[in-house]
Amino acid sequence: MSENAQNAVEKNGVAEQNNAAEKNSAEVSVNDERAQRRARRQALLDAGINPYPIQSEVTAHVSKLEERYAALENGESTEDEYAVAGRVRAIRNQGKIAFVVIEDHTGQLQLFCRINNLDEASWDLLGMLDLGDIIGATGTVMRTRRGQLSIAPVHLRLLSKSLHPLPEKFHGLTDREVRYRQRYVDLIMNPEVREVFRKRSQIISIIRQHMEDDGYMEVETPVLQEILGGANAKPFITHYNALNTENYLRIATELPLKRLIVGGLERVFEIGRQFRNEGMDLTHNPEFTSMEAYAAYSDLAGMRKLSQELFQDIARRACGCEAGHEVITFQGTEIDLSGEWRVAPLSEIASEVTGEDLSIDTPVEKLRAVLDNHDIEWNAEWGAGKLLFEIYDELGEKSIVNPTFVCDYPAEVSPLTKRKEDDPRLTDRFELVIKGAEYANAYSELNDPVDQEERFAAQMEAKRQGDDEAMEYDYDFIRALEYGMPPAGGVGYGIDRMIMLFCDQPSIRDVLLFPQMRPSRPNNTEVHEDAGAKEEGASETASEATSEVAAETASEASGFFAPNEKIDFSGVKIEPLFTDFVDFDTFSKSDFRAVKVKECSAVPKSKKLLKFVLDDGTDTDRVILSGIHVYYEPDELVGKTLIAITNLPPRAMMGIDSCGMLLSAVNERNGEEELHLLMVDNRIPAGAKLY
Repeated sequence: MSENAQNAVEKNGVAEQNNAAEKNSAEVSVNDERAQRRARRQALLDAGINPYPIQSEVTAHVSKLEERYAALENGESTEDEYAVAGRVRAIRNQGKIAFVVIEDHTGQLQLFCRINNLDEASWDLLGMLDLGDIIGATGTVMRTRRGQLSIAPVHLRLLSKSLHPLPEKFHGLTDREVRYRQRYVDLIMNPEVREVFRKRSQIISIIRQHMEDDGYMEVETPVLQEILGGANAKPFITHYNALNTENYLRIATELPLKRLIVGGLERVFEIGRQFRNEGMDLTHNPEFTSMEAYAAYSDLAGMRKLSQELFQDIARRACGCEAGHEVITFQGTEIDLSGEWRVAPLSEIASEVTGEDLSIDTPVEKLRAVLDNHDIEWNAEWGAGKLLFEIYDELGEKSIVNPTFVCDYPAEVSPLTKRKEDDPRLTDRFELVIKGAEYANAYSELNDPVDQEERFAAQMEAKRQGDDEAMEYDYDFIRALEYGMPPAGGVGYGIDRMIMLFCDQPSIRDVLLFPQMRPSRPNNTEVHEDAGAKEEGASETASEATSEVAAETASEASGFFAPNEKIDFSGVKIEPLFTDFVDFDTFSKSDFRAVKVKECSAVPKSKKLLKFVLDDGTDTDRVILSGIHVYYEPDELVGKTLIAITNLPPRAMMGIDSCGMLLSAVNERNGEEELHLLMVDNRIPAGAKLY
């Protein structure tokens, strides 16, 4: 082949590699392609080729080859031979030359396949490859005349046949729920997602190294616990068959770690999973990772020093910040982690945000008036400490951007915390707040066994009164304290939130490989085909495959009810139709609009309400509150197109004006109410009016 001809072929191949997947998808439907892939798998088996062999070989990854041959000139070839492997991302056949792009976990590499270089079996294999197949290639390194680093293979081998076509696009808000449920596809299609989880692993490694360098010893404590303690949270309960006992999945590691401080292990830490039987939102998952650390003969000052140095170390080593200039960006806001961090009493933050001089000595009447002025509800039984905390919690915390140690919490909201010696109304505690969120909680640890005994008793009384988050009485922990625990500082970190911060991710689900998900709802049920129901070699036509997987494909693609899906409505009860009529003029005044969910979050201090920020087709965001948290989690609604009445007068709910109402379909199934938000095709624009 002439040089000009080869250049033309290569140019065409490179130019069309990126859109090969889209062209392939346009030619055949997803269901037809799955049938064809199964047929090609069977053809391979019939030809004596195992599409899932045991043996494979890799002697180099893409990033290493790019680094090693960065100086290789355009058009230059080498005699250096490597075995590479990866997933096929693009294929372009052009006569006696074929271009194949494969991807491993470090990047993409082109295979420059020529008929004269490959054995017959390898060349024939090229015609049977599909996007998504995993192949191995052995060949020499070269750089094409257009500057593309490539492998010129002499042998190809199929390592794993892909039977499910890759999606053309697998990103964006509308696909979030499917991304979380099918994380494997998310990782295949989105290299930036893979990078987040590589960085997560790196950050946890940095944390471990930092703690060990600071003299802390990593330990492991039980996940199954007989007694609930260490925090106020509702637990998961499980049955231990061998002992015939009820156990809890731990909600914190505090009490076992303090036992180790008693035992003489002066500095200990544990990174591990905690489990709390509570709701999910942008910063909470019922299964999460935390780190707790305890240091004998330390206090809050020691915990502040540990926290500041740890975060700055992560910023330098994981985010590439320079020493002394540890500045990162989180969700569009620049956050300065460098220097000495601010230490501010809770009352100081509350004073700043309200413009009032507030403290624990402020009369309750004034504190109540401040809350009223900001439309924040309060309870007549609350004292000054609780009222002051409510001002900070509702207004002050979200005003903080750069890292701040908020200290001097009122004892009323920290009942298990050591009180300050100079003012017992306040506690020796801090929370580290960055960009309006808590990242660490630290205490000068309580080590008086009599005081601890009294607090356990108070917790047990609260449990008897119906508080299912109250701790239980831990007699063994009291006995441990009676042996003597030295003064100690302790701190707990939400590792997942730290990862969100340093990876600039808006939701905790974006930093969890397998976040907890609500079971698929009836209108989003994924129906899976029985892949093994048919005998090998049995004929499978495209139409059969289409029938077999139509429901799954439809639900994956749209997030709505699949047309071929069978749902049993026998247990469903529908409310009778109204017999009273409304006149047409009255009804026509209702303004029904399509609205798109820009943001959705749980309303603080409410177990039912979700706050929606909606695009209603105007230049102003619309806020609607809806009491549907029992049916939906916020993340699964972001990006959806809903139906709302937009001309209702605003209603104040939890101090927030709700401007409209989202429409739902409600029915009863087997004695339980079901609610389904009305969701429509995302192709309908925001603001479209319903008639």
